[in-house]
Amino acid sequence: MKVPRRRFLHLAAGAAALPAVSRIARAQTYPARPVHLIVGLPAGSAVDILARLVAQSLSERLGQQFVIENRPGAGGNLGAEVAVRAPPDGYTLLLLLSAYTVNATLYEKLSFNFLRDITPVASIADTPFVIVVNPSVPAKTIPEFIAYARANPGKLNMASVGNGTAPHVFGELFKMMTGVDLVHVPYRGSLYPDLLGACPRNRIFLDDN
Repeated sequence: MKVPRRRFLHLAAGAAALPAVSRIARAQTYPARPVHLIVGLPAGSAVDILARLVAQSLSERLGQQFVIENRPGAGGNLGAEVAVRAPPDGYTLLLLLSAYTVNATLYEKLSFNFLRDITPVASIADTPFVIVVNPSVPAKTIPEFIAYARANPGKLNMASVGNGTAPHVFGELFKMMTGVDLVHVPYRGSLYPDLLGACPRNRIFLDDN
């Protein structure tokens, strides 16, 4: 995960510009009270860790507390809805994920319009998506893994952080491109305990860390 220091400054500058949308806020010094940063994933996830680093940096630079609110569920849509319904005064921010671009086309009925109701402020990090397997899986490279999966159709589980999330969609794309048969296992919370523990031999993980 790469989080250049300059991008922290970009976020701070962008956040400071948010009150310009409100006449009342323009007359105040921003932020004049704590700011809530919505994260659409559980605590302890890579995105949550990034959010807490950003919040700490902004708190130190702007002199107000930036509070993390974890609102996991529905591929991040629950957190996005909280942010959309909040007053547009700059005191509720949303940490956007690649999943939201998927959600805009994947979900037919949302209570908000992602492109209309949410405005990006700054880009703060780029994270690649990778495939992680248990060391007991006899594959050390992607070609070896594809060959192993083809030889064992339907016997490998593919874990993600939930249905419709970016890791799930990327996993399905991987299956289509390679012709392998993997069984998707959506996690309602964090998959890291299994990832770091003695996870089964037939389990792979797709993650953005």
